[in-house]
Amino acid sequence: MDSTLKKFLRLTGVYYIKLHFMNLHDLFGTGPNLTTLQMAVRSFVMFFVALALIRIAGMRIFGKKTAFDNVLSIMLGAILARGVIGATPFFSTVVASAVMIIIHKILAFLALKYVWVGKIVKGIHRPLYKDGQFNRRNMEITAISKDDIMEGVRMHLNSNSLDIVDEAFIEKNGQVSVTRKQKSPGNN
Repeated sequence: MDSTLKKFLRLTGVYYIKLHFMNLHDLFGTGPNLTTLQMAVRSFVMFFVALALIRIAGMRIFGKKTAFDNVLSIMLGAILARGVIGATPFFSTVVASAVMIIIHKILAFLALKYVWVGKIVKGIHRPLYKDGQFNRRNMEITAISKDDIMEGVRMHLNSNSLDIVDEAFIEKNGQVSVTRKQKSPGNN
């Protein structure tokens, strides 16, 4: 290969690689000065590592959307990205991510067995409206307004009136849930 072409390829981050001389270090690289090929290989492998870790963690982390689950999602993304860009050694990021998944699984299991653990790591739901009265204290604690509650009424009961609402809650995931008043036996 022409030396000028080799210099150009080296400057642009593209290297002429003979596959029979390639080893793991050449393929993955180390440190922040990775080539395009090395970052592509790291991204390819990290995709499947992340997929495996998420499958191990279970779909709860994306389904529930509680602070407990969002912390894991954010941290996993941040840690795994460091492995792709070379800011942290690849294997170290995989191990750190696996440890976070294990911690999440242990805390979820403990929350299942012990209500007090669940309250600490997942939070609690709070009543916002009942028997025609707003619970102002809980509305202030959760920063939920009457408009937010009415949004929940419209979304869940397809109504713009509190007359049909029995109760409204702020759930652990931050969503407002609403229950409809039960019809009395005399009313049709």
